[in-house]
Amino acid sequence: MAEPIFYVDHSDIREGRIAEVRAGMRELAAFVEEREPQLIAYHFYLDGAESTMTVVAVHPDAASLERHLELGGPKFREFAALIRMRSIDVYGQPSPAVLDRLRQKAEMLGDAGGAGVTVHTLQAGFSRRFGEAAL
Repeated sequence: MAEPIFYVDHSDIREGRIAEVRAGMRELAAFVEEREPQLIAYHFYLDGAESTMTVVAVHPDAASLERHLELGGPKFREFAALIRMRSIDVYGQPSPAVLDRLRQKAEMLGDAGGAGVTVHTLQAGFSRRFGEAAL
């Protein structure tokens, strides 16, 4: 059985761009919701100071993350003038091709040298479907 992939990235919002970031978040969320029915969750968060944007996505498997990067690539570029990506954390096992694409995304949206991409390997645990009740 394929293991889910959890994706988390953190970006600094460029000065004076919060309104554009908010609009971009809504637009990208709607774009992804319409085109990626396999995605379990896709959320954008702002910190209290509205200076940091965090994206959290839950993919059912590595193929879903690959599809997301293919479809979303042009949309991600639209954020380049609005944010500076600090980090990407992936929990699970992406393919080498996906890892390369994540590094390219981090470089595109980060300043010189790009953001770091860190892969975290599952050691123990389990997943339940949303709505499952404990007996």
